Amino acid sequence: MGTTSHILLHIKLAWPSSPILIMAPGEKIKAKIKKNLPVTGPQAPTIKELMRWYCLNTNTHGCRRIVVSRGRLRRLLWVLFTLTAVALIFWHCALLISSFYTVSVSIKVHFQKLDFPAVTICNINPYKYSAVRDLLADLEQETRTALKNLYGFPENKSRKRREAESWTSAWEGTRPKFLKLVPLLAFSQDETSKARDFLTGRKRKVSGSIIHKASDVMHVHESKEVVGFQLCSNDTSKCAVYTFSSGVNAIQEWYKLHYMNIMAQVPLEKKINMSYSAEELLVTCFFDGMSCDARNFTLFHHPMYGNCYTFNNRENETILSTSMGGSEYGLQVILYINEEEYNPFLVSSTGAKVIVHRQDEYPFIEDIGTEIETAMATSIGMHLTESFKLSEPYSQCTEDGSDVPISNIYNAAYSLQICLHSCFQTKMVEKCGCAQYSQPLPPAANYCNYQQHPNWMYCYYQLHQAFVREELGCQSVCREACSFKEWTLTTSLAQWPSEVSEKWLLPVLTWDQGQQIKKKLNKTDLAKLLIFYKDLNQRSIMESPANSIEMLLSNFGGQLGLWMSCSVVCVIEIIEVFFIDSFSIIARRQWHKAKEWWARRHAPPGPQGQDNLGLDIDDDLPTFTSALRLPPAPGTEVPGTPPPRYNTLRLERAFSDQLTDTQMPAES
Repeated sequence: MGTTSHILLHIKLAWPSSPILIMAPGEKIKAKIKKNLPVTGPQAPTIKELMRWYCLNTNTHGCRRIVVSRGRLRRLLWVLFTLTAVALIFWHCALLISSFYTVSVSIKVHFQKLDFPAVTICNINPYKYSAVRDLLADLEQETRTALKNLYGFPENKSRKRREAESWTSAWEGTRPKFLKLVPLLAFSQDETSKARDFLTGRKRKVSGSIIHKASDVMHVHESKEVVGFQLCSNDTSKCAVYTFSSGVNAIQEWYKLHYMNIMAQVPLEKKINMSYSAEELLVTCFFDGMSCDARNFTLFHHPMYGNCYTFNNRENETILSTSMGGSEYGLQVILYINEEEYNPFLVSSTGAKVIVHRQDEYPFIEDIGTEIETAMATSIGMHLTESFKLSEPYSQCTEDGSDVPISNIYNAAYSLQICLHSCFQTKMVEKCGCAQYSQPLPPAANYCNYQQHPNWMYCYYQLHQAFVREELGCQSVCREACSFKEWTLTTSLAQWPSEVSEKWLLPVLTWDQGQQIKKKLNKTDLAKLLIFYKDLNQRSIMESPANSIEMLLSNFGGQLGLWMSCSVVCVIEIIEVFFIDSFSIIARRQWHKAKEWWARRHAPPGPQGQDNLGLDIDDDLPTFTSALRLPPAPGTEVPGTPPPRYNTLRLERAFSDQLTDTQMPAES
């Protein structure tokens, strides 16, 4: 007892100021064993031990060889091989993910009875010249004056035309007039600030940006002069000069500008009466071997092409179909063109325009129409192709245009062209206050004319230039339709009628049309059109997803097995070890550091001057062996081992009765 008390007293003197954590004997032994024995697996004290344990126990190839290989070179090679395999897995998986939203295209050909498309036919000349001659008299007069000053043309009287009702007597209200505010000008390339007025012959100052529309069709004289016109805003503060190196283009563009300004003021009913009726345009009609007439056509008025007529326009909710392929089972019509009624400055060719489209689609004659020549038989063979595209996220197409922020001003199904034209018309109404004459009217809008909208010409050209340069944002907003029908056309021409047949054919047609046409027909007034299916094969182009979730997971598994001989369970194991267990080790270490910092911060202060700086602080209570290793206290000596007390070795009486031969004599 004295020795033990001496040892404990020595410990207290050597380490009086350090806090002693009192633990139960069993807990102290467990903590000591846990501290001294190596720990592996998820409970490893360091990340290095955790990684070593993982490499020795995982089924993934390559990792074990990094640990068990002998020599640094082999270990380095296995590290490179393993990292390369992991990089290839990530690369291929990234390729699989990036190519997930791809489509596969399948083409199917069906042989069946096909619905015949809608066919819209227009005369290239929109209005009969005899009906609009009075309206355009001033414009025509200035055009001829400009031609005389520019080319030296003599004053020619207009050719003889058939009599028509006087426009002056038929017009009610204010008559549209030609305004001479935008004359034709001749510009010198050396001096762009001045121009010569064709009407007066005098020079005038011009200002504003110059937009040159070059053309190699025809040059004005052999000089350096170019022809154009100047457009200004209301307050004339902003002007733009449009020049053309071709006099033909300059005159036609200038004439068309004033023509739209005049015709925009004419009511729709009067314009329909000034154009061609169905009985005048259609001479004969056959479809699928049966006769048809003007009653099978629907009127469609186009601002720039006048009265157009659509065949098979789903009247009475019925769509005509063709029973066989070939020209005999399609649409055959003979058109009366009447070249004498053509406007010489508005159109420079004779014939008609035809477009094939769906029944619910708007016919854009000015964009994709096919021209038909006079005195010729035009045969158009068709192949039907129906396309179905996948919408987002596979493509940017739209199902019905409801998700496109552009209002559809056409009474037709959505298409990319409808969206672009609607966007331009909407922008023009916003910027100019009126709509372009060559397109349908948006709601609560009027066509542009100089009397009501003096700024419209300048605004229209500026807006058109911005549209071409894609500055209006229409091209970025409008999207293609996901499903559409397309007819591939093959056109062939033949002279019609032949010199032999025209001797009887033209008189018969003249007699048939005697009520509508009061003159003898010649072949330059007629054009024959044949539209038919070449065959009844319908081609369908369909998109389908090239990948699915099942295929993606299967490809992932193939890449893991190819490069690392790994499975999904191995991936879960990697996630557990590299993320969960590693984070647990880091968090546990930080927690212990925080606890030590907190214990030191809140430890009670001890006596000063009695600390033993040479003592190695241990969390455990000192044992006998550790106490012997403690440095001696100042001024004291470490006692030696005391001699044993032999009287403690005496055996106590275990039994009350002892044998006589075993009793020991008493000590004296």
